Amino acid sequence: MNKVVKKPATALFPVPAVLVTSRLGDGEPNIITIAWTGVMNSVPPMVYVAIQPVRYSHRLIKESGEYVINIPTADLARAVDYCGVVSGRDVNKFKEAGLTPVAASQVKAPLIRECPVNLECRVRQVLSLGSHDVFIAEVLAVHFDKDVLDEHGNPDFDKIRPYAFCIREYRQVVGMLGSFGFSRKE
Repeated sequence: MNKVVKKPATALFPVPAVLVTSRLGDGEPNIITIAWTGVMNSVPPMVYVAIQPVRYSHRLIKESGEYVINIPTADLARAVDYCGVVSGRDVNKFKEAGLTPVAASQVKAPLIRECPVNLECRVRQVLSLGSHDVFIAEVLAVHFDKDVLDEHGNPDFDKIRPYAFCIREYRQVVGMLGSFGFSRKE
């Protein structure tokens, strides 16, 4: 066996690169780039985001109890990176990144118009794990741009062009390898 053992680290990859929006009351909305996010449950649909307590969005989400996960296209990679390296305490990320806030249907946090998929979420539980707090939330509504849906109303990933974060790099998710259950088909 030709393996090298390294110290424990967050070496799980790829992980989604998403923009998470939040708003406290009638204040200005904020955006944070998150790579530590995923699905936690099907019924009810539950997702999570993990955020360091020192981050500005942490307070907004903790106090408001809600957020929106916005799935960007590869064309938004520069904006996604920007929203992850500057603080909403110092700049208006919507303005500086050229993104447009749009009213959500269930929460005060806005959708991002330029993102083709948006998940409105209400926090159900917060887990403090050390460096990050995990905000587990129920998905209240999902928005899709009409032009990223196929003829059956399902997401077309070639049109959405999602991408991932792989240990300090953004990488495109391209090319289907198979569909669910393909290994059992004859």
